[in-house]
Amino acid sequence: MTGWQRIAAAAAIASLAVAAGAQTKRPGAARPAASAASAAAGPSYAERFGAVCAACHGADGRSEVPGVPVLAGQYSLYAITQLFLFREGRRDNEAMIALAKPMTDADLRGFSDHIGTLAPRPAPAPATPPDPQRMSRGRALAEQHKCSFCHGADMAGGKQVPRIGGQKEDYLRRTLHGFKSGQRPGYTRAMTEALSQVPEADLDPLAYYIANIGAR
Repeated sequence: MTGWQRIAAAAAIASLAVAAGAQTKRPGAARPAASAASAAAGPSYAERFGAVCAACHGADGRSEVPGVPVLAGQYSLYAITQLFLFREGRRDNEAMIALAKPMTDADLRGFSDHIGTLAPRPAPAPATPPDPQRMSRGRALAEQHKCSFCHGADMAGGKQVPRIGGQKEDYLRRTLHGFKSGQRPGYTRAMTEALSQVPEADLDPLAYYIANIGAR
């Protein structure tokens, strides 16, 4: 089990604890009506995100765990689609499937709505500036393969299209190769079909460029 999987397993336990705590009542304890209503509603999805998701994804959505994607600046419509795919077991990630499996439709909406409120967070400044030649090549490949047609010139996406500019390079590499090989399913076949025309050798340069957009 990798480090982030161990963190995710702990988060899954925390998720159960939060859910159980929301349902626990002290027998015989008198409560004001407003307090009782608040307790019945349980923790907000912002609180549940902090208890369950932040261990891997970061409290502000900017994950510091290798291989775990940045959620800051992501769109709620995209987030709910991915949570649905995890819940249904269509995306292959044991930790996320375990977390999403017990989620109700209301949970999918609640978590994704909260994710949609997380402001974009720039990546920490790299130890060395991005290589100009690699950035130039990646930019040319992005133009050649028409990445901006869906993701926008700054790769900020929108609604169902994810924000990928500034996403982690390791995650982008894995995702691009996953779509290319067919191992990473999407809600539609748009990415699989788009990458079917992209040579394997172009994927890593694209990941480098997209990850470093806006970096100084």
